[in-house]
Amino acid sequence: MPKRPPRNALSFKRRLLRWFRQDGRDLPWRRTHDPYRVLVSEFMLQQTQVVRVRQYYGRFLERFPTIDDLADARPHQVREAWQGLGYYRRAANLHRLARIVVREHDGTVPDDPGTLETLPGIGRYTAGAVATFAYQKRAAAVDTNVARVLTRGFGLNHRSAMTGGHTSVPGRTVWELATRILPRRPVVAWEFNQALMDLGARVCTARRPKCGECPVRPACRSGRRT
Repeated sequence: MPKRPPRNALSFKRRLLRWFRQDGRDLPWRRTHDPYRVLVSEFMLQQTQVVRVRQYYGRFLERFPTIDDLADARPHQVREAWQGLGYYRRAANLHRLARIVVREHDGTVPDDPGTLETLPGIGRYTAGAVATFAYQKRAAAVDTNVARVLTRGFGLNHRSAMTGGHTSVPGRTVWELATRILPRRPVVAWEFNQALMDLGARVCTARRPKCGECPVRPACRSGRRT
């Protein structure tokens, strides 16, 4: 029998969604469900802050507006378009992925997380993010920020919630929790995943969490103790 969501899950979700609908960040990749555009944003956001990605996202898409355009490009052209974002292996993986999708998936980015994980540069988080943000599938997307929010909000032991004790790799416990509490309606699951990311980036930060202004504090197991 599947585990039930924690007792504070419903209140946590309601408060979080109410806050996000009023104060969620207006980001260009949130204005589209185009799988290719979502994919580009997720690759850029790996190890790079939102404010920096905003500067390059539109420019890259102007250069390569479709996945076919990216697949047809030369490696040096992709690298030039990525110049300034760093971690150039991401650009190489995205380019390889585009060629595979055009060649083996008729130019359509897969919507299944398991299939997405077989593509270059895509791990469990990115697969879930593309599935939920592009296709509005009910899929968890747990990055470091989301893992921190869930660990604090539901009283998980931080070390056991992360893989092998690593502080930056979400483990099975937090992934299972994220899946259990995910809203059933796909469109609401999209909002909920985005809201978790916003809360982790803006309020439930790693070093100085702003518990006093947190919208979910009454439903947060850590926040109630501060």
